[in-house]
Order: sequence, then C-alpha cells, then structure tokens
Amino acid sequence: MPDLPRRRFRTIVAAAAVAVAVVLNAAPALAHGFSSTAYVDVTSPEAGHVRAELGLEYDLLVVSVADYERNDPLFRQGNAAFEVRDSAAQAAALDTHAGSVVKYVTGRFGVTAQGQACTPTQDGQFAIEERDGVPYARLVLDYRCAAADSHEVHSGLFPDSEGYVRDTKTIVTYDLDMTSGSAALDARQPSFSTQQSWAERFWEFFQLGAGHLLTGLDHVLFLLALIAGSRRLREIVLAATTFTLAHSVTFILAALGLVRVPASFVEPAIALSIAVVAAWPLWRLWRRGSHATDLEAAESGRLNRLLDRAGWARLAVVFCFGLVHGLGFAEALGIDEAWSWTLLWSLLVFNLGIEVVQLAIIAVVFPLLALLRHRVPVARRWTTGVISAGVSVMGVAWFVQRIFGL
Repeated sequence: MPDLPRRRFRTIVAAAAVAVAVVLNAAPALAHGFSSTAYVDVTSPEAGHVRAELGLEYDLLVVSVADYERNDPLFRQGNAAFEVRDSAAQAAALDTHAGSVVKYVTGRFGVTAQGQACTPTQDGQFAIEERDGVPYARLVLDYRCAAADSHEVHSGLFPDSEGYVRDTKTIVTYDLDMTSGSAALDARQPSFSTQQSWAERFWEFFQLGAGHLLTGLDHVLFLLALIAGSRRLREIVLAATTFTLAHSVTFILAALGLVRVPASFVEPAIALSIAVVAAWPLWRLWRRGSHATDLEAAESGRLNRLLDRAGWARLAVVFCFGLVHGLGFAEALGIDEAWSWTLLWSLLVFNLGIEVVQLAIIAVVFPLLALLRHRVPVARRWTTGVISAGVSVMGVAWFVQRIFGL
C-alpha cells in the first residue's frame, strides 16, 4: 500500500480545515441553542375547567411578543431585565405588559373540548424560573370549557416563520379526562387529543427522537467520526453500542433527578467530544509515518482479536462522551425537573427513535466507505483523513463558539 508521508497528512488536514471554514462562514453551527422547548402541564381541577401551566423561554417570549405587537416598551424593559439577570425585574416586565403577552401566547396555544374552543384567562402573575441556567417565564392559564369527554391541546408557539428559532418543541404532560401521559408537539404534529391511542403517542416521540438526531448536526458528526475511525464492522458496532448504553444511562439518571448539568457545560463538551473522537484516527495516521506498512500489518493481526488496548481506550472515551451526549438528548425533552419522571416511557421511545436513525446511518455510510476503501486502495487513508480532519476542525470551531458565546 502506498505510503502516506507527513507532508500529505498535513495537506489532508489543511484541505479539510478550509472546507470547514467555508461551511462555518456560510451558516452558523446547528447547535441546540437555535431551537427552543416549551413546557406545559395540563390538568383538570373540576368539570369544565382546564388549567395549563406553561414554561416559556423568557428572552424569546419578550422579543417575539414585542415584535408581533409592535410593543417597543416591552422589548426595552424586558431586554434590560434580561441583561442584568434580575428575575424580579423580568417578572415585572411581563406583568406590566401582561395583556400583550397573554394575547400572543393564547393566539398560539389553546385547548378545545370536542372541537369547541375553551375560553382562557390568566391566573395570577408571571413568575421566573431557571432551566439549565436559562430564565423561563411561568404563565398559568385557566380555560373554561363546555362539558366534554375529551379535550384537544394545540400549540404553535414560536413558529419558524417568526425567524427567531427553528423547530420549537412543546412538551406536554397531562392528567385530563381520566387519562395521564405526555405528548410532543411541533410544526409537524401541532395538536393531540386525550382520546389518542398509545400507538399515536408512541409514534410522536419516536419521530421526535429520530428528528432530533437528524437535525442535530453535532450528533451526526460525532457518529461520522466513529464510522471514519472504525476499520472493521465490529468496531463501529461496539462503538455505537457503547455510545447507546452511555446516553441511556444519562437518560435514566436525569429522569430520576440524580444528575443535573447546565447547558453551558453540556454544549461545549459535546463539541469537544466531536473533535477528540475525530482526531483519534488522525493521530493513528500521523503515528504511522514512514512505517505505515509494518504498523498496518501489526494492526491487522491484532484485529483478529476482539480489541487491542487502543481499542478499549477508544471505547472508554466514547462511553464518557456518550454520557455527555445523553445530557444533550435529555435536555431536548426537558428531563431536568421532578415531574419529568412521568415522561420516562416517552423518553425510552425518544431514545428508540435516536437508535433507529443511528443504525440507519451506519448501515448506509459504513458499507459505502468500506467499498470505496476496497476498490480504491489509495483512497483508504484519504477518506479517513479528510472526514476525520473536517469533523475534528468543525468540533474545535464549535467548541470555541460555545465557550465564548460567539
């Protein structure tokens, strides 16, 4: 097999870095911060009365209401309170402009009783609470409804058309009409009925998990880094299984309320994990140097065993970073509060959606990469090097962006 001089190795890294720079300049990193999650708890204290407690991202709520209502005083007062991180001032800003805020929210979130709209009124004042270091506004709405055996909940909060966030998810937990459970609402699935079947609820959270992996470019790149660094099918299967076990552990710990880590740590750590895992095969390529043939022969012999020491070390690194990625997945479902235990079954279905998409990506990409390496031997190192270098550089760039809030 042709040797890969150090000069060519540096060329691979430089080319990948230029490509990544173009991508980063063309569009911002698709991190979790560009989406938002709203949380709603729906109960029925008595017949004809539905109570909804909403948790809405404060700064997003202020800017969305101010823009929609052309309410500059709300924007100035709300933004000033946000900048100084004064929760009392934030609540006061919302209370001062409660009419505009409630009008905006009720225009996008509502409850109906068998097709007939329920009438909302605000109950009490606004309160501010924190979720992973981000201020959330708590709004309680009381709905008066006609007598009915079932209710529907609709959410179109913070739509993509407003241009501030993309793909807002509304996570609803409910105890209504003698049933309880949870639902995930978004632009594709904006409503649910208390009469919906378990299969429909299963499908909602399965789609949410699949969509979260596909639209979370950082998680996709982490998976591509694992694939690029795997020389045999069993290596990627072991790595993917280790990753799955790790973030499943984090899911359960988060649901039990045993672990809470702020997003300010999770997001940079995810970016760093991408860079480190992608750099692993680069380090292996660089280490070979002019002794590539001898090293490859030795590695080929070691691959007849299940794993060598380097392989076990790689799995340990993947497991540790998988725990961090699990925190990112848990954050997407709001698994950070005591009530989140009621979301456990939904969380498991969400996790299943992630795993199916993950296996689908492996089933498509790994055979294509293996075929290319087999048919074009000279491309074996180039494909590994370019993919790994590109992903690693992007991971470093995201890490810097997320650390400094760029």
